Amino acid sequence: MGRPRTSEAGKGLLDRMQARVWADGKKVTYRYLPVGGKPITLGTDKMKAIRHVVELLGGTKDMGTMQWIWDKFTDADKPATRWKNLADSSKEDYRQAWKQIAKTFGKVQASTIDTNMVARYVHIERESATKRANTEKALLSLLFGYGIRLGVCTVNATIGVEPHQMEPRNEAPDSEILAKFLDWLTKQTPQRRIIGMAAEYCSLAGSRKVEFLPLTWPQVDRKAGGIRTFRAKQRGKKRQTIVEVVSIGPDLGALLDRLEAIRPNRECLYVFPTRDGNQYSARGFKTLWQRCVLKAIEEKILTADNRFTFHDLRAFYATKHKKERGELPDLHANKATTARVYDRNKEVGRDSF
Repeated sequence: MGRPRTSEAGKGLLDRMQARVWADGKKVTYRYLPVGGKPITLGTDKMKAIRHVVELLGGTKDMGTMQWIWDKFTDADKPATRWKNLADSSKEDYRQAWKQIAKTFGKVQASTIDTNMVARYVHIERESATKRANTEKALLSLLFGYGIRLGVCTVNATIGVEPHQMEPRNEAPDSEILAKFLDWLTKQTPQRRIIGMAAEYCSLAGSRKVEFLPLTWPQVDRKAGGIRTFRAKQRGKKRQTIVEVVSIGPDLGALLDRLEAIRPNRECLYVFPTRDGNQYSARGFKTLWQRCVLKAIEEKILTADNRFTFHDLRAFYATKHKKERGELPDLHANKATTARVYDRNKEVGRDSF
């Protein structure tokens, strides 16, 4: 099969590859012409096009490995639909999970991995990090499913492997300890003060980090008395369609006053900005939070026994909401999930007849 060789773009191509120069003489697209089949578009990147053809012909030793599937799954130009639809925080979580998985399964052919191998990985190799092991198992399941679609394996080897049983945390932060910690943060560096005010916001509004990290001042309507954010963890058609309107009570209003007071020249867009006025990444925020907690333990503001996670602040809000208002707040589509994960009240009252 002939192919243009009159330009640099047409040189060095594999058999049955074709370079097509556009009318402007600059842009070039590549395609592969299989015998008796329709042309396969390969895009405009020459090296990627060649690699794609090599893979189609089974000429790469990496084809079919878990690393190869991961690369296909997360490809910048043509990612899997499941990957494309994930929230940025979930993508970052899975990238961290893949770094661990790759040490064991990266170079292994997906078709040779069986249930016993996955079970050993989840329950023996990763026994000391049960939460991360469950995340890694979830990612493996996605990769095997995508590998089946790509035709390099026939079985999802995670099926039948039980995840680690995780008990929800059952203690909400003590209000006095939380107040002491937040007060301590007000005396720290400017960015640690921002972290402290973000923690206070979570304890007052119950929002997830993914919901308030991108929060901007136009979403804060002091006149109407509400803050509007998109509810996270919504899938499919519901994604970014459910708006949570958090009423601005006296304590939250006082917090917003303090945040506005440190807003540089009223030009900063984000309510909880980084040092340079941008939005915190989930990873950057998590790192700074951990540093604050460790420093607080070092200075005996917190202890190893009474320290709490940032997510515990959402439980603090839900527990306080039920205790003071008699019902749990609307945090999930399924109220049972809110009760199971976030209600940490130790006393439950009911009326007698």
